[in-house]
Amino acid sequence: MNQIFARPKSLKDVPFRYCPGCHHGIIHRLVAEAIDFFDIREKTIGVAPVGCAVFAHEYFNIDMIEVAHGRPPAAVTGMKRARPENIIFSYQGDGDLASIGMAETIHAANRGENVSFIFVNNAIYGMTGGQMAPTTLAGQVTKTTPKGRDTRTDGFPLRVCELLATLDGTTYIERVAVNNPVNIKKARHAIRRAFQMQIETLGFSLVEVLSACPTNWKMTPLEANQWIEDIMTKTFPLGVYKERSE
Repeated sequence: MNQIFARPKSLKDVPFRYCPGCHHGIIHRLVAEAIDFFDIREKTIGVAPVGCAVFAHEYFNIDMIEVAHGRPPAAVTGMKRARPENIIFSYQGDGDLASIGMAETIHAANRGENVSFIFVNNAIYGMTGGQMAPTTLAGQVTKTTPKGRDTRTDGFPLRVCELLATLDGTTYIERVAVNNPVNIKKARHAIRRAFQMQIETLGFSLVEVLSACPTNWKMTPLEANQWIEDIMTKTFPLGVYKERSE
């Protein structure tokens, strides 16, 4: 019998310790599959910051670097310029990339750095207990918005893909989700495309992944998956926002 499904070589054989229903495990696998697909494991370096993404080094079977909160764009820029032969990617949450690290994200994108970003958007600060994030939806209840996010005082959810797609330096920007098999298949293709862009030295690429946080959303995993489908995608529509071929 032929084996048709196995653990990617770029993932370590250890159990994930993310919360039940969290999508980080799925996203990790898709990233690892992309690394294996292009056979670039020995020259790939991942960068992860503070937040739930801080655990990434425990799971990826590649060289990983941990940096301060919000600083992966600076780290990947420095590493790629020093070692252009390596494939460098960042793995960041919304509380990191879209908040404390937003300025560095925008400038790395605007410079057209030849790196790949995996941006996990669960619309909340996960690791620190469920506070409002830049991507928290209008009306969404969090620890710091117990009556729901009020756009009159808290502003509106930050749409990273739409923002970065306007910059001349960006090459590939797509938003996907991993809440069902159809979306997972599309996310697999998008993540591979982001790495392909870097391999072909075409410039800055980012894949935003809508991800569930059942613990802080106060939902079951099934409810969280449905909430992404019914509610979250209305604020953050899925699709390709920019793709340049040269």
